[in-house]
Amino acid sequence: MFKVAIVGRPNVGKSTLFNTLIGERKAIVEKTPGITRDIIEGYAELEDKKGILLIDTGGINWGGKDFFNKTIIELVDKTLAEADLVLLVVDAKEGLTSEDLITAEYLRKKDKKVILVVNKVEGKEDEERAIEFYKLGFENIVFISAKNQKNIAQLKDLIKKYAKDHLEEIPEIEVIKIAIIGRPNVGKSTLLNRLLGYERMIVSEIPGTTRDCVDVFLTLPDGRKYLLIDTPGIRRRTKIDKRAEKFSVDKALETIKKVDIVLFMITAEEGITNQDQRLLRQIQKNYKACILLVNKWDLFDTKREAGNLMLENIKYGIRFISWVPILTISAKTGRRVNQIFPLIEEVYQQYNKRVNTALVNKILEDLKKNYTFNVKGKRIKFYYATQVEVKPPTFVIFININPDEIPKHIEKFMENSFRKFLEFNKVPVKVVFRLRD
Repeated sequence: MFKVAIVGRPNVGKSTLFNTLIGERKAIVEKTPGITRDIIEGYAELEDKKGILLIDTGGINWGGKDFFNKTIIELVDKTLAEADLVLLVVDAKEGLTSEDLITAEYLRKKDKKVILVVNKVEGKEDEERAIEFYKLGFENIVFISAKNQKNIAQLKDLIKKYAKDHLEEIPEIEVIKIAIIGRPNVGKSTLLNRLLGYERMIVSEIPGTTRDCVDVFLTLPDGRKYLLIDTPGIRRRTKIDKRAEKFSVDKALETIKKVDIVLFMITAEEGITNQDQRLLRQIQKNYKACILLVNKWDLFDTKREAGNLMLENIKYGIRFISWVPILTISAKTGRRVNQIFPLIEEVYQQYNKRVNTALVNKILEDLKKNYTFNVKGKRIKFYYATQVEVKPPTFVIFININPDEIPKHIEKFMENSFRKFLEFNKVPVKVVFRLRD
């Protein structure tokens, strides 16, 4: 698919433009420079169901000497190597800067087709300042306001001219959606890079390195397709000082609700923490399939007894969500990373499985023979049951009393029983009670 990269200094509105072009709020938009640190991709529709792949990159600060600026430039280099067209975004309110001149020269050396996008043109003074950007010497220049969607149609038409013979249908592929969730610095981005085979994410020892929820499509050689989402490390809300960090947390929690499977990462150093348990309860609350990845397990290479003890402590720490499979890995060395996708497939098959109604009711009849339940002195009659949904497997049981009066322990008993006898041992099961008419 035709690839268009968005580049420019920090805080010129690249992410706002990206969100406007793809039609959803995906990148983090804030006034703090440098909010987008990772590569984010999305499809922009240019004609009926056809379009291009749009790539948002981190803001380039040529004068910056810290770890992030160096890594961002490396990521931009890799993105440009694959890009067919570049949108160089500049800021009309600030006017032409020396950084813009350096970026323009950088792109000329890359010998890439460039559209100069002068953003934040929202008044007469902005329009007057925008004229000076002609000094950059690019043939195609568009004055826009991404925030107000001014001249966005004109920009799309110009992109379309470059991509006219290369527009492809925007894929509507059934993929397994997977979120990588965990506290800061547990190795989420290292794992994603290991799975992808190259450094797409910024990986460092600094907590909070990944600020965006970053979507990556991955197709395995056998044709299986996945959407992998690396999320920001989730701290306790009391420790979230900046608005950008808070928005990152909200995005991650929102992502949990949208995906099929959560890869929940912890480390062998710390095991299960109180914060991990809070996050796992959110996964449980939303009935999401989950795999617990214990990273940095190589720390126990020469400490087998200590490793066994840690594993027992982890199992105890997640006893309230005991169906979650556990895999010990090392994202850094690649140990057992090759077992992740087979486990994902096994979990997804259970999560998406339908059970014959006759079998469901056979299990229900067996339970009725062996167990009885009373609520407020009245015996519960279980008439029949049926599966009504997948992802999660959801069963409706018709009963003789008001469903609101059913205690939680009975609901959990039925969920656990269906999970055990219907072979849903690695996924959550949801049971809903209904009053029979």
